[in-house]
Amino acid sequence: MLLDKSEKIAIESRTPKYLQVVNLIMEEIEKGELKIGDRIPSINETSFDFLLSRDTVEKAYNELRDRGIITSVRGKGFYISSTDLKNKIKILLLFNKLSSYKKIIYYSILETLGSNASVDLHIHHYNRNLLESLLEQNLGHYHYYVLAPHFFNSNGHPESAYDLVKKIPKEKLIILDRAVKDHENEFPGVYQDFAKDIFEALELGISHLRKYERLILVFPKGELYPIEIMDGFKRFCFFHDFKNLIVDGVDDNEPLDEGDCHIVLAESDLVNIVKKSREQLLRLGKDIGLISYNDTPLKEILANGITTISTDFQNMGKVIAEQILGKEDRIPIKNPFRMTLRKSL
Repeated sequence: MLLDKSEKIAIESRTPKYLQVVNLIMEEIEKGELKIGDRIPSINETSFDFLLSRDTVEKAYNELRDRGIITSVRGKGFYISSTDLKNKIKILLLFNKLSSYKKIIYYSILETLGSNASVDLHIHHYNRNLLESLLEQNLGHYHYYVLAPHFFNSNGHPESAYDLVKKIPKEKLIILDRAVKDHENEFPGVYQDFAKDIFEALELGISHLRKYERLILVFPKGELYPIEIMDGFKRFCFFHDFKNLIVDGVDDNEPLDEGDCHIVLAESDLVNIVKKSREQLLRLGKDIGLISYNDTPLKEILANGITTISTDFQNMGKVIAEQILGKEDRIPIKNPFRMTLRKSL
């Protein structure tokens, strides 16, 4: 058996050490050197052989037990209980909503995982009570839980739901899309920093923004968008001395003002401004500016091209899957955010 030399563990590898132990045992099974009923070294023995902490080895053995590969016999040790390596990793996705952007993340996760995993999806709709119910039904039935921790209290303010989040075993939890408020560095996963992202993205287009007299953020009421977007927008306007306004929608009865640049979050507001600009014979990128939050292929061709500021949703799903598979470090990772400049600016 391979569990006898510390050199087998690659210290600099992106694969966590406990997963390297898992992979070594599974390689021995695949080669036929470990068969059903064979005893494997104890946690202490493996810890000594590999110069690893006992906690690391215990984590590896728990992973193998969860996958049905080994079983423990009280007072005797650990034994191979299955040589079927096709046992898939079971993953539960807990999304806040199902949107076109979440679909990109979902399919990117599936594509990266391939045939290595089975994935179930539930939507908690920003509702902590629903999340609590989903956890009660599903805790202990999955190897990993991927959670989008978007929650709002009764006053519409974001809350962390940390008391619920920490019910999920830390080694099985991966955070998606936003960090847990006030616990940003506690859980692995991929997140957006909404305030910093919009600030830095607008800075990338500042030379184009300077030709407009006023920046207007259209932030819809009641749509549960991250309020940090408003914070980042206001900070940008303050530091760079832009006249600015935040409104909750585009009024059907109010004309657009030449010299304004609108930053819109909702697709309905995007379409409304494009229609109004045509009706008023205002040229996008000349008389008025338009930036849309979150990129889609449609925005590349709409009105000869809509400038967007957006995170990379496909990358987000890919990195989440790679953290599950152990190909990426299980740490909090900020997802790339960029401005895609098109003719509307």
